[in-house]
Amino acid sequence: MKKTKIQIDYSKCGPDGNTDPRECRKCMLVCDPAVFLMHPTLEDHPDPWNPERWKVTAVWPSMCMGCNKCVEACPEQAISMKFGESLHMIRAP
Repeated sequence: MKKTKIQIDYSKCGPDGNTDPRECRKCMLVCDPAVFLMHPTLEDHPDPWNPERWKVTAVWPSMCMGCNKCVEACPEQAISMKFGESLHMIRAP
Protein backbone atom coordinates (compact mmCIF):
# COMPACT_ATOMS: atom_id res chain seq x y z
CA MET A 1 0.00 0.00 0.00
CA LYS A 2 1.53 3.30 -1.10
CA LYS A 3 0.83 6.25 1.16
CA THR A 4 -0.16 9.70 0.00
CA LYS A 5 2.85 12.02 0.03
CA ILE A 6 2.43 15.75 0.47
CA GLN A 7 5.51 17.88 -0.11
CA ILE A 8 5.95 21.54 0.70
CA ASP A 9 8.65 23.56 -1.03
CA TYR A 10 10.07 25.65 1.79
CA SER A 11 12.01 27.79 -0.67
CA LYS A 12 8.58 29.21 -1.60
CA CYS A 13 6.68 29.02 1.69
CA GLY A 14 8.25 29.19 5.10
CA PRO A 15 11.29 30.64 6.76
CA ASP A 16 13.33 30.80 3.55
CA GLY A 17 10.47 31.49 1.15
CA ASN A 18 8.49 34.42 -0.18
CA THR A 19 5.49 33.81 2.06
CA ASP A 20 5.26 33.76 5.84
CA PRO A 21 2.86 30.91 6.66
CA ARG A 22 1.51 32.84 9.66
CA GLU A 23 0.08 35.42 7.26
CA CYS A 24 -1.09 33.00 4.56
CA ARG A 25 -2.46 29.78 6.16
CA LYS A 26 -4.56 29.12 3.04
CA CYS A 27 -3.70 25.43 2.92
CA MET A 28 -4.75 25.05 6.53
CA LEU A 29 -8.01 26.93 6.01
CA VAL A 30 -9.22 24.77 3.09
CA CYS A 31 -8.15 21.39 4.50
CA ASP A 32 -11.20 19.81 6.15
CA PRO A 33 -9.37 16.83 7.70
CA ALA A 34 -6.67 19.18 9.10
CA VAL A 35 -3.68 17.44 7.54
CA PHE A 36 -1.40 20.44 8.08
CA LEU A 37 0.24 21.80 11.22
CA MET A 38 2.03 25.13 11.63
CA HIS A 39 4.98 25.08 13.98
CA PRO A 40 8.05 27.15 14.80
CA THR A 41 11.43 26.22 13.43
CA LEU A 42 14.16 26.48 15.98
CA GLU A 43 17.17 25.89 13.74
CA ASP A 44 18.22 29.53 13.52
CA HIS A 45 16.31 30.95 16.46
CA PRO A 46 17.48 29.93 19.92
CA ASP A 47 14.52 31.34 21.90
CA PRO A 48 11.61 28.81 21.83
CA TRP A 49 9.41 31.25 23.77
CA ASN A 50 9.60 33.85 21.02
CA PRO A 51 9.77 31.99 17.71
CA GLU A 52 10.21 34.11 14.61
CA ARG A 53 10.49 31.43 11.95
CA TRP A 54 7.52 29.19 11.16
CA LYS A 55 6.65 26.50 8.67
CA VAL A 56 3.68 24.36 7.68
CA THR A 57 4.10 20.59 7.64
CA ALA A 58 1.75 17.89 6.37
CA VAL A 59 1.75 15.93 9.61
CA TRP A 60 -1.20 13.63 8.86
CA PRO A 61 -1.07 12.79 5.12
CA SER A 62 -2.95 9.55 5.79
CA MET A 63 -6.01 11.69 6.54
CA CYS A 64 -5.83 13.37 3.11
CA MET A 65 -9.06 13.02 1.13
CA GLY A 66 -7.40 13.81 -2.19
CA CYS A 67 -9.52 16.91 -2.84
CA ASN A 68 -6.46 18.92 -3.97
CA LYS A 69 -7.86 22.12 -2.37
CA CYS A 70 -4.56 22.86 -0.62
CA VAL A 71 -2.63 22.69 -3.91
CA GLU A 72 -5.14 25.01 -5.58
CA ALA A 73 -5.23 27.45 -2.64
CA CYS A 74 -1.46 27.88 -2.30
CA PRO A 75 -0.48 31.25 -3.84
CA GLU A 76 3.16 30.14 -4.15
CA GLN A 77 2.48 26.71 -5.74
CA ALA A 78 4.55 25.28 -2.90
CA ILE A 79 2.45 22.14 -2.32
CA SER A 80 2.66 19.00 -4.43
CA MET A 81 1.08 15.59 -3.93
CA LYS A 82 1.56 12.00 -4.93
CA PHE A 83 -1.65 10.19 -4.19
CA GLY A 84 -1.64 6.81 -2.58
CA GLU A 85 -4.08 5.12 -0.29
CA SER A 86 -5.29 7.20 2.60
CA LEU A 87 -7.54 6.41 5.55
CA HIS A 88 -10.38 8.09 3.70
CA MET A 89 -9.97 5.77 0.71
CA ILE A 90 -9.60 2.67 2.86
CA ARG A 91 -12.80 3.43 4.81
CA ALA A 92 -14.85 4.24 1.70
CA PRO A 93 -17.40 1.50 0.88
